[in-house]
Amino acid sequence: MTKTALEKVTFENLSNDWLEYKKPTIKESSYLNYKFTISNKFMDEFGDMNVNCLLTYNFNSLVTELMEELSQKTVKDIMTVLKSILKYGEIKYDINFKTSLISTPNPSGKEVEVFKEKDRKKLENYCIESNELKDIGVMISLYTGLRIGEVCALKWKNLDFENKCIKVTHTLQRVYEGKNKTKVLYDKPKTKKSIRTIPMAKVLYEKLKPLSKQYSKDAFVLTGDEEKYIEPLGYRYTYKKILDDCGIEYKKYHILRHTFATRCIAVGMDIKSLSEILGHANVSITLNIYVHSSFETKNKFINKL
Repeated sequence: MTKTALEKVTFENLSNDWLEYKKPTIKESSYLNYKFTISNKFMDEFGDMNVNCLLTYNFNSLVTELMEELSQKTVKDIMTVLKSILKYGEIKYDINFKTSLISTPNPSGKEVEVFKEKDRKKLENYCIESNELKDIGVMISLYTGLRIGEVCALKWKNLDFENKCIKVTHTLQRVYEGKNKTKVLYDKPKTKKSIRTIPMAKVLYEKLKPLSKQYSKDAFVLTGDEEKYIEPLGYRYTYKKILDDCGIEYKKYHILRHTFATRCIAVGMDIKSLSEILGHANVSITLNIYVHSSFETKNKFINKL
């Protein structure tokens, strides 16, 4: 395509073409999340720039700007979308955006944060003693590592008391539709590995089995209703209230997942099994997040040589 012809192609045109190219191969939630990222992070800055201008645009300045307000992982996810759009443009228009020169932050490998054992026990005892159905989601995450969207999507039919296991088949999330509109999606997870079966701990079985008799198999676990659900944003408020009631300093809901995984490693669970329980795409993710040997451990083995 000639330089003059490229002047008529804007980033908005390019990103819309990319979205249509991706749409048949991705889930609706991914499509809407990509659309939101493009609209919210790119359009104001360079949406109306033509391709010729984009060839000389300093995308690293965007990285620097995003890093001032967002986590490294979030910035990495945003820039991954941008790079994919640009690489699509390179192929379609036979140009070179030099995407390899665009910085993409790597989330730090620092040890994950977990609940102290005394606080974990407080949370567990609170949920065991509670008569509120919605409170048991926190306990489920403590003993399965389920993500908040997976807990919100859980139905009583997913709890197999005969085989003492929990089947994770769906997730629930609010996604961007466009024009400041959002909607809640109850859908299968993005990856096949996220569809999994997790053994049900004895403490969960004893709490959930008697409750299960009161509700329809198709009812959501957190509400006991077939139609009414609690979406992740709302459930975070419930979670925060539980922490307040227990006198525990606020930590993100995801810390429940980290706490579960760390306890599994502490009692000797192998990484392959833990990776499958957590629904990670591969074992290396589990290793990078949770396995950090100390200098003392390394020293002990070196001295055995």
